[in-house]
Amino acid sequence: MANRILVTGHKGYIGSVLTTRLIEAGYAVTGLDTGFFADCTLVPGPPVEHEIFKDIRDSSPWDLEGFDALVHLAALSNDPLGDLNSAWTDDINHQASVLLAKHARQAGVGRFLFSSSCIMYGAANLTGEVAEDSALDPKTAYARSKVLAEQAISQLACPGFSPVFLRNGTIYGLSPRMRFDTVVNSLVGSAITTGRVTIYGDGKPWRPVVHIEDAASAILTALQAPLERIHNQALNIGAPSLNHQILKLAEITASTVPGCELECLARPDADQRTYKTSFDKIARLLSEFQPRWNACDGIRLLYEQFRDLPLSHAQFTDARFTRLRWLRHLLGSGHLEKNLRWAEVLTQ
Repeated sequence: MANRILVTGHKGYIGSVLTTRLIEAGYAVTGLDTGFFADCTLVPGPPVEHEIFKDIRDSSPWDLEGFDALVHLAALSNDPLGDLNSAWTDDINHQASVLLAKHARQAGVGRFLFSSSCIMYGAANLTGEVAEDSALDPKTAYARSKVLAEQAISQLACPGFSPVFLRNGTIYGLSPRMRFDTVVNSLVGSAITTGRVTIYGDGKPWRPVVHIEDAASAILTALQAPLERIHNQALNIGAPSLNHQILKLAEITASTVPGCELECLARPDADQRTYKTSFDKIARLLSEFQPRWNACDGIRLLYEQFRDLPLSHAQFTDARFTRLRWLRHLLGSGHLEKNLRWAEVLTQ
């Protein structure tokens, strides 16, 4: 079992949940983060005693010495943000991730868990489910960056360096550094602050949806699994029951949040990517991983958490909780330069 863990992107949406889980499980956790979203806090975040404030593009083997495992979450984290500048997306999500993996191997880090995405399957044929060996059909800069990074990092695998590629579905749920630019979070946030659940298009596209606590559990399980079982493997994260059409997710939300209405708005630019995902491989190789949250229970939990905060409309529409809008704010205010680097030294 790995004991000393480095988490990149520990101040992000998944990272600020995962670090809490790792610390509670007894791991010695160090975070590495450039701090783009450090101020994007909806609820109190976890205290991480050891932190490295650095852009992953500037990582070195010396940053990684002494760690048993590295969980690599840091990325430009969705399709609209990735399309803001495709060169940034390739530079950070692909090139810097490969550089980080090379440095990890050089530093003797045994496990390298790469947070990837099912979005790389593209618009899949609905006559079946996409599995880890299905043809990849990335439609966006973000999806392409994940494909290229996986392929290059896989080639670095050796007896002393075991990469694992965790292909997440659409993650939702409360996080200290909340995001309202993912489908379930957006549906529930809108329902409780506006009284409306709005979907664009016909709602027929399929998505595998995974609660953020279950995504963290998958990482914990992979950290504890025998290396020979998962060495250099890609794993879809989820379970068959978590495949849902967008319309069904909207209907669950509308039936959960009292007094809200469901509306469908026709838009020619509505996202039509669709895929149903197979989870046979993770059930076979990581049978210890059992998602706790189905869509109905997860949406109800999220509604209750938003209600108890209580979540305001001002918070729901705050730029801090939509990644693309926040980076545009940092660029427009001069905090970030054109190469997406800090314009001045980040002080902590």
